[in-house]
Amino acid sequence: QVQLVESGGGLVQTGGSLRLSCAASGFTGNTGAMGWLRQAPGKERDFVASISWSGRTTDYADSVKGRFTVSRDNAKNTVYLQMNSLKPEDTAVYYCAARGRYNSGTSKAPWEYAYWGQGTQVTVSS
Repeated sequence: QVQLVESGGGLVQTGGSLRLSCAASGFTGNTGAMGWLRQAPGKERDFVASISWSGRTTDYADSVKGRFTVSRDNAKNTVYLQMNSLKPEDTAVYYCAARGRYNSGTSKAPWEYAYWGQGTQVTVSS
């Protein structure tokens, strides 16, 4: 059974940092490219960051470039999102997602991710 389990969310003040982790299990083969997406109350789920299977290619939403860094450790089946200089507008539920073994390239499109975690809440206070 495929599982993606996020951790590391919480409450932080403006300007603070958090590191999210996503542990993958149950995949046949590999997870393919991985992504982080977020959803604020009353809004659609938006792309945040994506990393290719090899880890050599990353992509970011304009709103987080220079502040967030996505990385992965395939030996640990884990992907990370380091979030620095957090702003109140970063408040959302953050979801980890995987494209699956035949899709190694990054994607900004939520519909191109086949597997999803349950999400972790990030709240940035002003």
